[in-house]
Amino acid sequence: MKKEEIPQDDGALNKLTREVVYALDGNGKYVTELSTGWNVKATALDVAWKDIEERVAAARQKVINKEASPLLYFMELRLMDIAIVSAYTGFWKWTIKRHMKPAIFDKLSENKLQQYATAFNISIADLKTMTVYED
Repeated sequence: MKKEEIPQDDGALNKLTREVVYALDGNGKYVTELSTGWNVKATALDVAWKDIEERVAAARQKVINKEASPLLYFMELRLMDIAIVSAYTGFWKWTIKRHMKPAIFDKLSENKLQQYATAFNISIADLKTMTVYED
């Protein structure tokens, strides 16, 4: 892409930041330039975020239906998988899978619940009730 062809469309983050892209200058050499965004990329990101919102809603419904513990909801909400939660909490992966069962989760000690709450940056009460405060 040539320097003058760099997209300058309104993107989701154009008021906050710009991204560096590579383009060819008049001499045919690669140079870095700033772009405010590209409609195609913004549309792709919107689709991805919609998918994430659907996954969070599905996880919430599973918790309400007693098919999973609130761990599943917060993992989806925070974009974490079992390996990441394991790294933050120190629990084995198989232990986390076990804690994702509502009957097991309901019997967890305050100490274990606190480890999860800390990993998700919430309180124990919020963990149990799936309460989310957005900053």
